[in-house]
Amino acid sequence: MNDIKLGNPLPLGSSITSKGVNFSLIATNAEYIEILVFEKEDSVAPKAIFKLDQNHKTGPYWHAEINDLKEGSIYAFRIKQKVNEPNKDYSKTVLIDPCSRGITGWSKYSRKNALNNFDNMDSCLKSVVCDRKVFNFKNFPRPKHSWEETIIYELHIKAFTQSSNEDESCFKKFLKKIPYLKELGITSIELLPVFCFDPNDAPNGLENFWGYSPINWFTPHFQYLSNKSAEQNREEFRKFVEECHKENIEVILDVVYNHTSEGDSGGPAISWKGIDENLYYFIDKDKNYQDVTGCGNTIAANRGLVRKLIIESLKCWANEFGVDGFRFDLGIALSRGEDLVPLDNPPIFEDIECEPELADIKLISEPWDCGGLYKLNNFPSKKTFTWNGHFRDDLRRFWRGDKDSAWNMSDKIKGSPSHYKENISFPKSINFITSHDGFTLKDLVSFNKKHNFANKEQNRDGDNHNNSWNHGVEGPTSNLFIKKLRKRQQKNFLLSLLISKGVPMILMGDEIGRSQGGNNNSWCQNNSLGWMNWDESQQDLELLTYLKYLIKIRKKFIKFFNPISPQNRKDIDNLVNYYWHGAKLESPDWSSWSHTIAFSMNKGKNNPLIWAGLNAYTKSIDFHLPESKSKWLKVVDTNESGTIMPIPLEHKSITVENRSSVLIISEEVFGTKNIIF
Repeated sequence: MNDIKLGNPLPLGSSITSKGVNFSLIATNAEYIEILVFEKEDSVAPKAIFKLDQNHKTGPYWHAEINDLKEGSIYAFRIKQKVNEPNKDYSKTVLIDPCSRGITGWSKYSRKNALNNFDNMDSCLKSVVCDRKVFNFKNFPRPKHSWEETIIYELHIKAFTQSSNEDESCFKKFLKKIPYLKELGITSIELLPVFCFDPNDAPNGLENFWGYSPINWFTPHFQYLSNKSAEQNREEFRKFVEECHKENIEVILDVVYNHTSEGDSGGPAISWKGIDENLYYFIDKDKNYQDVTGCGNTIAANRGLVRKLIIESLKCWANEFGVDGFRFDLGIALSRGEDLVPLDNPPIFEDIECEPELADIKLISEPWDCGGLYKLNNFPSKKTFTWNGHFRDDLRRFWRGDKDSAWNMSDKIKGSPSHYKENISFPKSINFITSHDGFTLKDLVSFNKKHNFANKEQNRDGDNHNNSWNHGVEGPTSNLFIKKLRKRQQKNFLLSLLISKGVPMILMGDEIGRSQGGNNNSWCQNNSLGWMNWDESQQDLELLTYLKYLIKIRKKFIKFFNPISPQNRKDIDNLVNYYWHGAKLESPDWSSWSHTIAFSMNKGKNNPLIWAGLNAYTKSIDFHLPESKSKWLKVVDTNESGTIMPIPLEHKSITVENRSSVLIISEEVFGTKNIIF
């Protein structure tokens, strides 16, 4: 017979003690709490129930220590509220621990049975007691790439590995793909959500594939792992991070703290809602859930107890799993206060920045939410880099040939000073052309409109404003002229991305011409439409070789692409800065009808090291080149195909073909004209 003792309020969740397991749960409106202990994951009734009364409460924390439980023990909660809202009673609903390190019961789980006033004992999810093992940083230290050298590759772990036929988990199959990423040259991977989520949280009988539907902030998603046990799942994820660190690759997680899978007031009670919905969610005076996430609810991250849970989750992934950074989905939503009023100094970001265990973690965020809040240059966190949607849009407009796009294009190349502070050496900008949310790069140049009918929402979902261009034919074509132009445009986009100041992010599969058939919202497409294509016969290997080459150039000459101002005026001769040109030197054309840009990076005023010409016009343009102290080498011309290698230039001008780009670099910088990458 298990004995129950008072236990301790910390740490939150379940933790192994010398005699058993300590449980701690935040619940401000509970009259009493029941801890249900199960024999097996598919048990339809608990083998023991432990009732916690007011003696087991310290402030908002309910706690107890139960002897003779151990790692792997399966448990859940039921909670009787002091005050029930009208027509709401969650006292029969079995709830998982918000701090679960393991979750089980998926074989019998029913989302609809977790609705209000329903006894779901025979179809509930359950929590698992797990050891809180700390990541082995001694043998697998964080790569800690500087922001200047960081190149991010965004991927979905299942989509990236699904085409493989091996009967292994996603994370195990991923280990075989690490050499591919190393050869590509990226420094960091950014994973779409791996928090445990509900695949059933989707309309029309679809599957929630992307995972922006969390049911827990501490547990890796079961469908990506071997599932021999919750403890082995955690070890498997740690092994994945260890192998990435061994290869000097950072692991960044796309994290969802702005909403949960519990939806609005009519949604299921899986965890937070049944425990303390008025604490965790914004609910108005009429008892309606307030929402700026588009998912039915919004987490009240302004409240201290909610912030504590978020911080504990971040520390779990950083210290127990060893991840290197976080990208906050709709991150600015976390800055909302009561009644969803934006806060100038939201406490959640101050808490994160003050946490010593998160001091060396990379932080990235979307600067917008679905309520219209958008803070790019004034994001309320000094450490956080932001997704630069203006970069994406302005590059797309320029290469589509839009009016009034040349000046905006130049602004993005030099680090978006119109949006970020101009006096900093490196902007907190995540530059991207494509991401999971929208067209792939190939679809961007192949479709004028979205084609999302496979999502079963009559093509109403997904963004209508894509700034895309099909170049004459909608979708696939056999027209060789259009195919060549589309290829050139993809190369133009990638070069523009990698010569721009800021942190470049590349979408999974863009390097090999992956298409989603014009679907720009593939959140529910767990099929070939949403998967990486590993069949080389269907890959654009020329584009892959080209991107590898560009990344090597960026890495070798990053100090020139991202110049740093001198420390004092005596260093003025060593200042590397932008000089803007047109067809003629120092005569840039910022007019409405301009479709060309040229710039050089000069050391001092008279020593150009790099020159780039971008021509989005329908005709070729002859550009005058600045005089270099050593010979110019043409290293990129997107109009050319086949072998890539530096070519010495003898002339004082260069022709950039229509809708093409050229990059030339001084031989002085290379050190030799025969450099081989």
